[in-house]
Amino acid sequence: MTEQAAEFLHVGAGDDARNIAFLHRPAASGGNTPMLVWLGGYRSDMTGTKAVELDRFAAENGLACLRLDYSGHGASGGDFRKGTISRWLEEAIAVVRAKAPSHVILIGSSMGGWIALRMVEELRKMGGAPSVAGLVLIAPAPDFTAELIEPSLSDAEKASLEERGYFEEHSEYNPEPNIFTRALMEDGKKNRVLTGIITTGCPVHILQGMRDPDVPYQHALKLMEHLPADDVVLTLIRDGDHRLSRPQDIDRMLAAVKALAI
Repeated sequence: MTEQAAEFLHVGAGDDARNIAFLHRPAASGGNTPMLVWLGGYRSDMTGTKAVELDRFAAENGLACLRLDYSGHGASGGDFRKGTISRWLEEAIAVVRAKAPSHVILIGSSMGGWIALRMVEELRKMGGAPSVAGLVLIAPAPDFTAELIEPSLSDAEKASLEERGYFEEHSEYNPEPNIFTRALMEDGKKNRVLTGIITTGCPVHILQGMRDPDVPYQHALKLMEHLPADDVVLTLIRDGDHRLSRPQDIDRMLAAVKALAI
């Protein structure tokens, strides 16, 4: 598999400008196969296990693949504390449109699942934008700010949000604590998708661990209820955690991608 050099796309203007890093693997031939687009989770980057395995799968099957780091993540510029769903969605759409594929399959992990669902909505409104041929959502966390974080906030966390504009939370995956800002929480309300019927217009495959401490599997069941018009497959993994990065989990992810792409 050939090494890839990161490319950068300038997004935003003035004080809001940031350089977004991405890795693009062109398709091996000029065929009309969809581009695979990796949308990572909160505080993850495009060099994580699942993203790398997706790129390897693309290389082996001659498919185009695109991975990116949101601002404040990985190799991208920008201040993480300015990050919101709207901001990261804007960056993801800009990178996808810059590579101009005719159609894409979005593979969204955790928060990336939320961004994938919002991207379907936004691309549909844009003239000349790529169409979405399928979604693979891994432990998807749509509306996590309102649905998963706000209901469990402690009094101290609420006070920190009010007084400092953010609160910190211990991370199981990083030595540094997670930081959730007031801007992220308020912007989350503007991007909610679990408020009515979601129409993606494409097949959807959801992979969800039943031992996920961050996104309970009941959240995936709730998402299913909002996708009544789509061809949706939900795979519940009894011993699966939030990351779903074990070899058997990767195999499930790639099988779902293969079913949509090849």
